[in-house]
Amino acid sequence: RCIERFDNTPAKYGYEQQLLPIVQGSVYKDLRIKSAEFIASKNRFGNAIGGLAVGEPAEEMYAMTEVVTNILPKDKPRYLMGVGTPENILESIALGIDMFDCVMPTRNARHGLLFTSQGIINIKNQKWKDDFSPIDSLTCPTSQVHSKAYLRHLFVTAEILAMQIASIQNLSFYLWLVNEAREQIKAGTFSNWKAP
Repeated sequence: RCIERFDNTPAKYGYEQQLLPIVQGSVYKDLRIKSAEFIASKNRFGNAIGGLAVGEPAEEMYAMTEVVTNILPKDKPRYLMGVGTPENILESIALGIDMFDCVMPTRNARHGLLFTSQGIINIKNQKWKDDFSPIDSLTCPTSQVHSKAYLRHLFVTAEILAMQIASIQNLSFYLWLVNEAREQIKAGTFSNWKAP
């Protein structure tokens, strides 16, 4: 009914929108298969996979993602909702996922946890007090200009700019990660690149 209603609703704002139906079924393979087959039969612009980022162990998330991506059309975008860590994203890309959304980069940023090309750091730790090196050299101009010591100072003094700079860093890292994954896929080196 939802798809029918969507298809019969006139486009607003001068452009068309797309509805990506969501495959559900928790970690039950039979339910995931049934849902994925139904969703695939609707021949939409793209398809979403939901319910796998709400506390399930990563192994179960990957197993169910693989089950579903083997059913959903490969020529349409596949969107994994609410995922996740950099490792989750790379593993899911390897399983055929094309799109993601997640609060993790900005939520972690608000608490001073930064995703960097050198790993995750807690910028509020004392060890960064006198570290005047750039926050990260690979991700974005903001992080190349500001030092770890400066960002730590902003967090310690409860300056709202701290959360903004940290959010820019984390979002830039995620953008760098998926862009790099794309380049590695095009070069045929993705599997070796993502390996720990």
